[in-house]
Amino acid sequence: MTPLSTSDVLDRHLNSFAKRDVAGILADYSPNAVLFTPTGPLTGRAAIKPLFQALISEFAKPGSSFTVQQRSVEGDHGYILWTADTADNSYEFATDTFVVRNGKIVAQSFAAKIKPKC
Repeated sequence: MTPLSTSDVLDRHLNSFAKRDVAGILADYSPNAVLFTPTGPLTGRAAIKPLFQALISEFAKPGSSFTVQQRSVEGDHGYILWTADTADNSYEFATDTFVVRNGKIVAQSFAAKIKPKC
């Protein structure tokens, strides 16, 4: 079976997030994937899981929105630029960069300008 393309993995990943499907999100990562965040790297699905559980909980609140402003794919690399609004935060500018190999995310970076709502 041919592995999914980078574009397919990115589509599935975003769809899983939209469905608030943590298991689906985590299934996109290789077992030893690294997710680079502003607070440090998270290595492996078990370390990545709490981040997505928190995000899903936040985005599940009424009135939340998530808009992809830009999406680019070049070979094994994917990039999204996005904005979002939740009851807790305004994501004024956020980016994710992905490295996909054999149909799985092996590395990702995340950065955002997040304005908390008081």
